[in-house]
Amino acid sequence: MSSSTSPRVLVLAGGLSPERDVSLRSGRRVADALRLAGVDVEVADVDAALLPALAADRPSCVVPLLHGAAGEDGAIRDVLDALGLPYVGSEPAACRRAFDKPVASALVAAAGVRVPASVALPHATFRELGATGVLDAVVRRLGLPLMVKPTRGGSSLGASVVRAADELPAAMVAAFAYADTALIEQFVTGTEVAVSVVDDVAGARALPVVEVVPDGGFYDYGARYTAGATEFFAPARLGDDALARCAETALTVHRTLGLRDWSRSDLVVDGSGVAWFLEVNVAPGMTETSTYPQAVAAGGLDLGTLTAGLVAAAIAR
Repeated sequence: MSSSTSPRVLVLAGGLSPERDVSLRSGRRVADALRLAGVDVEVADVDAALLPALAADRPSCVVPLLHGAAGEDGAIRDVLDALGLPYVGSEPAACRRAFDKPVASALVAAAGVRVPASVALPHATFRELGATGVLDAVVRRLGLPLMVKPTRGGSSLGASVVRAADELPAAMVAAFAYADTALIEQFVTGTEVAVSVVDDVAGARALPVVEVVPDGGFYDYGARYTAGATEFFAPARLGDDALARCAETALTVHRTLGLRDWSRSDLVVDGSGVAWFLEVNVAPGMTETSTYPQAVAAGGLDLGTLTAGLVAAAIAR
């Protein structure tokens, strides 16, 4: 890295999760934004060369932009803590709470946030009890339509909407391809929004709510990361009361799970204006089509300057 005496930032991007490409794009975007803000920054992958490189030339701060298990389950942050390296983002224990969707939902529900009724079904249980009997029981309890997704992971990988009972077995197989446990939850109809939170020296605050309108009706991997496949509105086309409820919901999620620096909560606002929590991301996507940078811009902020402030706060603590 550079020999400058100014803070030196290392952005971690890539890794081996199915979301590697998204992570690389996020890393490049944030690194470019930091450079424009005058920060000395480099980007590194997470591989066998990383620890020797950190030992040879310690950065002032690390910005983990790794998506999927390796980047969001707390493990890489445990390593950074062991090395005594400051980093932007949540601590390991908070990451683990947020990354496990049933755990996160249970905790935020206890804090008064509305969450869809759901069943978490491990693959072993699904196999041992017999698929037909288990799925019939789930449909009787939750009704249709349903959302099926892996309990861990992001970018809607392995997720699908089930509108008829005979679609459920294939949806389970798709979810099990990405995790050992599938989450089956009631599908909430309404306006899908993403609410980003920034938590800096000014305190935790919600950025403008971003409305997500995928052309195909479902915000899957392609809709998230293919330019033109989804229409975004920032701020969302909701009334002031609904926007305020979305902001407060995201802040409640952030605080309840003990998150730090930044997060993004995915919500659905139903026809009554109630905000339902779906999941939260501790390493928000930063690509050209991601909602966090759109929220930053809608708030009249600069991504590089904002991130540089989070870097400074991480170094200070």
